[in-house]
Order: sequence, then C-alpha cells, then structure tokens
Amino acid sequence: MHAITDLFDRLSNLPELVQWAGLVGLAIIIFSETGLLVGVFLPGDSLLVTAGLLAARGYLNVYAVAPVLTLAAICGNSVGYSIGRATGPRVFRRENSLFFNKKHAMRAHEFYEKHGRKTIVLAQFMPVIRTFAPVIAGVGGMKFREFITFNVLGAVFWIWSMLGIGYFLGSYIPGIDQHIEIVVIIVVFISILPGLIGGYRAKRRARFANPAAERGDV
Repeated sequence: MHAITDLFDRLSNLPELVQWAGLVGLAIIIFSETGLLVGVFLPGDSLLVTAGLLAARGYLNVYAVAPVLTLAAICGNSVGYSIGRATGPRVFRRENSLFFNKKHAMRAHEFYEKHGRKTIVLAQFMPVIRTFAPVIAGVGGMKFREFITFNVLGAVFWIWSMLGIGYFLGSYIPGIDQHIEIVVIIVVFISILPGLIGGYRAKRRARFANPAAERGDV
C-alpha cells in the first residue's frame, strides 16, 4: 500500500518517478496503462519522453529500456484484448467508479468504429483511448492473429518514437533536462490534440446537421 501511495506522490515529478521506478517499475507502469483499465490515469507519453531524456544523460540504458517497454506494451494490450473477449458488451454496462468511466469506453468504441483495425496502432498515441482500444477490439471479436499484428506495430511505433524524441532532445539540446516540464507539456498537448480535433469536428458536424437547433428554433 505504501508503494502505491509513493507512486501517486511521484507522478507529479516524472524525472524522480523514472529514477525511482527503474526499468522494472517503468515496465509495470506501461503494462498497467495499456492492459488494465485502472491504468488510464498513468502518464504514458510524458513518462516515455522523460525516460528518453534521462537515458541520454546516462541514468538508463536506452537499448535495454526500449525492448522491455515494447514487450510490456504488447503484453498489456493483449491483456486488454482478453478482457474485452471475456466480458463482451457487458463492459459498456459497467458502473462508473474511481478507475473506470463508461464515457472513456464509449469514446474508444466510436474511435474503433471509425478507424477499424488501425485503431490499435493509432490509439497508442492517444491517452485514455489507448487503454480502452484493445478492450473494444476484443469486444468486437477482432481475430487475435489480426490484433497481435497491429498490437506489435503500435507498441513499437509508440515506445520507440517517444523514447527517441526524449533521447534526441537530451543528446543534442544542452540543458533540456533542466526544463523537462516544458517538454512534457508539449508532448501531452500533442498527445491530446487528435482528440481535441476530433471533438471539434464532431461538434461542427452536429451543428451543420441540425442548424435549426443551433439557431434555437426547436
């Protein structure tokens, strides 16, 4: 219990969290975010970029971190898929709780309906959606052979690109490790940008589809 409390305390200081967690801890965090519905609050993108920055400074071995975290993401996604296969549509009837919000599952379902199999790759770069997308794929009956292909592709692209960004910045921009919070803010903004754009487009479509309601005539 103390370890969990300590984890929550350190979430506000990512460099300290990365150094405290180490390789095993980082793998557990990535696995939890991708495979367990309770991991939706974990800072995947910013954590990976921070790990890359610290690896460039010699705190971590990036050649060990990248494959281990890729495997953790693949396993996490596979567990999420298995949960979806086991629970089926019941996941949409589950009551909201501290770690589960039905709204997130519906968002992932809508994203899956729109993008199909590509969702498993695209969702890796979208907080919240990446936690629920494998579950929705399982609920939708996506064949495991098909799922695992997109799962591996998505995990590789996500882990290696986020670590690579951090490692590149840490290697070639002097003093960037003194301003990690700025990098994290930029990465988080880029991560949620697709969701913001999608929400804006959905509102525009709804407005144009029902102009009378927009004018207040109905």
